Amino acid sequence: MIVKNNILEELIKSIGDETIEVVDLSQTLSENTPVIQLPESLARTAGFKLKQLSKYDEKGPTSYWNDFVAGEHCGTHFDAPIHWISGRDNDSVDRIPLKNMIGQAYVIDISQEAKQNPDYCVTVEDIQLFEERNGSIKEHSWVLIRSGWSNYVSDHEKFYNIGQDGQPHTPGITKEASIFLAEERDILGVGVETVGTDAGIAGTFNPPFPNHHYMHGANKYGLAQLTNLERLPEKGAILIVNPLKIENGSGSPVRVLALVRN
Repeated sequence: MIVKNNILEELIKSIGDETIEVVDLSQTLSENTPVIQLPESLARTAGFKLKQLSKYDEKGPTSYWNDFVAGEHCGTHFDAPIHWISGRDNDSVDRIPLKNMIGQAYVIDISQEAKQNPDYCVTVEDIQLFEERNGSIKEHSWVLIRSGWSNYVSDHEKFYNIGQDGQPHTPGITKEASIFLAEERDILGVGVETVGTDAGIAGTFNPPFPNHHYMHGANKYGLAQLTNLERLPEKGAILIVNPLKIENGSGSPVRVLALVRN
């Protein structure tokens, strides 16, 4: 027990003296936060809305507080396996094992590829090249795809990047890479900077939205609309991902923190 306590005390000390930096990977939620755009024939998620209840006034002389309305999949958010039909019998946010809320992070950088081709999707070959530099991706870890897309979050035209074909053109991950990570590497899930964990044109893939299909079918998770991935090393950061405990929830806005050794 003494050894365990020393480990935790050393962790807190390292955070306090900034030997370990805490990096916020979450976008700020506001009424301008972009949400996924779906065809009018499908249900659409709500954006974030804040309603002030009182601010040291006649409605509450001593208090400032608000109500808010937000979709489960709004802003920087967590996708639970039950979110997708392939994971319908798997975990909702309130049933996720607590140990799965903490894991190592691997960051695959495709920002240059995405700049040249906004439809670029991570391939198995990309993962294998990454592993040649960093070793095999370990189980119980997150694979984060750094595309540079978080730079556009305040410019909705660039962020959605709707083409003349009416399709969003944003980067993602191939079907084969999703299967490889879920089955061969047994990761916790995939995180991205875009509005969802699949490419913008993934609705045209077979099956549609394959990262959702294979990750959630394997009881794995998703993180969307991350930021500050350029501040993480390719490997070695620790991710803390803590969604709201919504009963039978399919997802949740989330504050994602990374611990990085300086």
